[in-house]
Amino acid sequence: MKCEPSMDDKLKQIINHYGVLPQLKYLQSEVFEFNEAVIKYETVPRGLAKNLEEHYIDDITEEMADVFVMLFQFKEHYQIDGEQIIKIMKEKIDRQLKRIEEEKWKWQKKCLMS
Repeated sequence: MKCEPSMDDKLKQIINHYGVLPQLKYLQSEVFEFNEAVIKYETVPRGLAKNLEEHYIDDITEEMADVFVMLFQFKEHYQIDGEQIIKIMKEKIDRQLKRIEEEKWKWQKKCLMS
């Protein structure tokens, strides 16, 4: 019985076949398509037919998956630990939330002084 290659192995195979720089350019195009899908959804008047809004969400999901596939190719190529990525993400999220709180405090202080 033949064993199916893991997703990580498949991602490595793809980036090894096409090369890092061509895949980097391809990542840029996938990010652009994701960006366009989000803009399309966010600029459409709300209250349109429910199925149309669901279609836009499906487009965003599809484009997000494309971006993740590209990012995970680079993760595998550079042998980056997923746990390390999660750790750094948590730190960045906490830092940004702290900045938001500081911005709120500065705004409230400014309003009280006016």
